[in-house]
Amino acid sequence: MHSAPTSVRNVRTARSRFGLAILCAMPLTLGGCSVFGPIPQERGSLIEKSDYSQLVPGTSTRNDAIDLLGSPTAHATFDDNKWIYVSMTTVPTPLSFPTVKKQQVVVLAFDNGGVLRQIDTLHKKNGYDVGMVGEKTPTPGTKINVLQQLLGNVGRYNPMSNMGSTFGGSQGPLGGSQGTGNGGTGNSLP
Repeated sequence: MHSAPTSVRNVRTARSRFGLAILCAMPLTLGGCSVFGPIPQERGSLIEKSDYSQLVPGTSTRNDAIDLLGSPTAHATFDDNKWIYVSMTTVPTPLSFPTVKKQQVVVLAFDNGGVLRQIDTLHKKNGYDVGMVGEKTPTPGTKINVLQQLLGNVGRYNPMSNMGSTFGGSQGPLGGSQGTGNGGTGNSLP
């Protein structure tokens, strides 16, 4: 039996290496597909329009709202009669905050007797994007030079000062001659 010529073996080896390279690169190329994308996450009080549409202003009460929607996400800051239900769908974003895909806020306003007076719904388009300010608040006395950094704590730390030992401070937490570190003699009992 004759062995395959060297050129045929080189071609087979090159094809197998090419196939192996494609097989290794496949997960990297499929990483951008939506099949492997981030999973949306539901957050807050997940309520649907069919839930809060059963509430009727003027007749429904706080107990009806709790039975249908559950406890509110929050109450208004200065008005305990306003209940706020927040629901949102977010998608994780690499190296950033999650992206809000869907947001709904339902505000229920009750009178002092606990009867529902008004239902308001707000969506993502009703919100405001509040940006963070990159400024720094100046604090006086916090700028020190290199020499102050190097010599700032020299002489400040004495671990034996509050131990009540004859080696450290003169008065410890247990009194003059009692406590830890009495020159190696230990605690003395009366």
